[in-house]
Amino acid sequence: MNPENTFYSVKRFIGRRHDEISNEATEVAYKVVNVNGNVKIDSSTVGKQFSPEEISAQVLRKLVDDAGKYLGETVTQAVITVPAYFNDSQRQATKDAGKIAGIDVLRIINEPTAASLAYGLDKKSNEVVLVFDLGGGTFDVSILEVGDGVFEVRSTSGDTHLGGDDFDKKIVDYMAEEFKKSEGIDLRKDKQALQRLTEAAEKAKIELSSVTQAEINLPFITATQDGPKHINMTLTRAKFEDLCTDLIDRCRIPVENSLRDAKLDKGSIDEVVLVGGSTRIPAIQELVKRVWAKTLTKRLTPMKW
Repeated sequence: MNPENTFYSVKRFIGRRHDEISNEATEVAYKVVNVNGNVKIDSSTVGKQFSPEEISAQVLRKLVDDAGKYLGETVTQAVITVPAYFNDSQRQATKDAGKIAGIDVLRIINEPTAASLAYGLDKKSNEVVLVFDLGGGTFDVSILEVGDGVFEVRSTSGDTHLGGDDFDKKIVDYMAEEFKKSEGIDLRKDKQALQRLTEAAEKAKIELSSVTQAEINLPFITATQDGPKHINMTLTRAKFEDLCTDLIDRCRIPVENSLRDAKLDKGSIDEVVLVGGSTRIPAIQELVKRVWAKTLTKRLTPMKW
């Protein structure tokens, strides 16, 4: 209910200059400002501007506090994971966020390596593994050689502007355009309405991973002289996939790039590991199956499959 002071997907801004994030800054409901070339996030509620590192520090602090409660002891050190293609500036900024949170950051490691450890792939003997990591804000592909507890990263590729947020935006734009056709109002110009559209889009996207159609009901989304206006529509999985065709196709590019950089063909991959909530989208799984025709590894994920 307070979109201008609710900060999300800050990872897209961390360690980057303002002139590098002009597109992303227009796609969030909160205000991203330029302070001497640096990215700052403006909070009207507290009358202060925060760096992405400061916001990230609050997230890290919460994770550390939750871990401490679970373990029954104070956590003072952490290993933090980042996308494999994060540059030095982004890695240092992530480390700085840990320091702001009061944590001794022992190491910054690549997310694909962490995913492989979580799957126990370090116990395997000499396999070539492709980690397909499609999260909320970023897409990361890495090819690893694993065996006897040793990981060798053969190649990495990715897309910093491709993730679940982008799939949500496709639904938001579709709903907004349909509403504009019928009512003549662009809801994307109303930050509170935009936030409600975004939440409804994410909910529908998640539902469409298990059912073939989702109902979207947003009462009182806005009001005119004629009275309150509502959104009541059905979104099918087929329509969702049609809306996201270009995003799904874009997933191929980092895969092809990583195979080329590793000097491998797709037949050389022994195992494909799907990581990240957005790999639950059926069309993404179908894409991977079409490319490899292999059994997908997805037994360990943050959320239940």
